Amino acid sequence: MRVQKLRKQLKEQGLEAILVTRPENQRYLSGFTGGEAALLITAELKLILTDSRYYQQVAEEAPDFALVQVEGKASAALSRLVKEHGIHTLGFESTHVSFDQYQEWKKACRGVRLVPLQDAVERLRLIKDQGELAKMKKAIAVSDAALDHIRQTLRVGMTEKEVAWELESFMRTHGAESLSFDIIAGSGPNGAKPHAVLQDRPIQKGEPIVLDLGATVDGYHSDVTRTICLGKPDKKLQEIYDIVLRAQLAAEEGARVGMTGQEIDALARNVIREAGYGEQFGHSLGHGVGLAVHEGPRASPLSTTVFEPGMLCTIEPGIYIPGWGGIRIEDIVLFKKDQVVVLTQARKDLQAR
Repeated sequence: MRVQKLRKQLKEQGLEAILVTRPENQRYLSGFTGGEAALLITAELKLILTDSRYYQQVAEEAPDFALVQVEGKASAALSRLVKEHGIHTLGFESTHVSFDQYQEWKKACRGVRLVPLQDAVERLRLIKDQGELAKMKKAIAVSDAALDHIRQTLRVGMTEKEVAWELESFMRTHGAESLSFDIIAGSGPNGAKPHAVLQDRPIQKGEPIVLDLGATVDGYHSDVTRTICLGKPDKKLQEIYDIVLRAQLAAEEGARVGMTGQEIDALARNVIREAGYGEQFGHSLGHGVGLAVHEGPRASPLSTTVFEPGMLCTIEPGIYIPGWGGIRIEDIVLFKKDQVVVLTQARKDLQAR
């Protein structure tokens, strides 16, 4: 079904074939997880080009694709295939191909028109099927459990690096095959950086701690952020936290199928702006999650994407104040025909326990 949808796109664009090189897209279309390969798809053919390291893996993971054994340069195998099958127009994933690689293909495939395509497979990946949603829910459950765990184990004096290791160890021993990205544990002033780098700084009582983490299960990623503090928060921390939470809930409760990414972003951004912190919310509200931890659709001030049933998106407003700290709260939500369902179930209490 996925390949058929891609073939329909090729036909509409007058292309005879497409070369798929992005690893996530290869996995989506064929099941192959090795990454170091290329799929060549035409109206009749489903080929996977790779070297001897992956022959057995292709047979196990992508039995619907015919294996083309590559010995030497892959471009030489591609040159042979386009001639053998009379391919004159070949699409390629221009966003994920270097200029040098393009030049190599161009030289190897003389007489073939190479057509740059953007997001041909990514457009298919926007809508998650039931199998994908089941994997996403498993990944989300692992990161939810990790956050519950850290609330019980977090102690004053632990460093950010120690907190991150505690989270990583828990996820890897409770169902995660890997981390989705490097864990963020931004405490105090370090939390004012949305992508804070872990420090040896000891965590102190009463300060905000931004925890951003994700687990990978069956190739699918989760992405969740909670901000917590040890001990009772002061008035300023509680006030700013409540603003961010109101903004998130406004987006989660107000978002619907048919709205654009701009409109969904505005639901949360307006709350923060009206509270006087508009300048302190600099990033987009959210992004899609799936085989890549950051993918479409986007909820941002510039996004014209119209949300459809089956799409996933993070809702993650934040306020960041240099020298003080940051607050971010992030869930993954699923757009259904008549409602938006919050898949992330981790607690949203500001106090750790």
